[in-house]
Amino acid sequence: MNTRDLALAAVLAALYALGCVLLAPISYWIFQVRVADALVPLSALFGWPAMLGVAVGGLVANFFTPVPLALVDIVLGSIANFVASYLAWRVRKIHLFLSTIVANLAVTFIVGTYLSLLLGFPIYIGWLGLFIGSFIAMNLIGYMLMKVLQATGALEALGYGRKAK
Repeated sequence: MNTRDLALAAVLAALYALGCVLLAPISYWIFQVRVADALVPLSALFGWPAMLGVAVGGLVANFFTPVPLALVDIVLGSIANFVASYLAWRVRKIHLFLSTIVANLAVTFIVGTYLSLLLGFPIYIGWLGLFIGSFIAMNLIGYMLMKVLQATGALEALGYGRKAK
């Protein structure tokens, strides 16, 4: 990683954590629309800096979780973000929207499962709650954000000229 990549990772981590904390009423619990998750699919465009940024951002954001056994949420939530963003990056060459779907499913199954167990909900409730919120954040907002970054030439201006469908 060079200085530009490190700076991008830091900015994304800060934006992710700040987005969760500022929108805390909708960023935590089993039914959530974590708007900051719109940054997870950016890994398809930016690669490792975005993967590290959203993982660290998730770690920091989950220090503010009201969920019981916060340490589980801190550790597994940041792992979920890393796995989701890594999968988005791996699928990017097939299609960008598909990368948002695999990221959504990773977060749905990882976070939805452990939140269900921590909060005593049936697992399908956890999956449903996380899927809907992640769909809004990743598949709608995140995908639109990726398309805007591509259309405006922002990727090239930042030195990330990767092309994806």
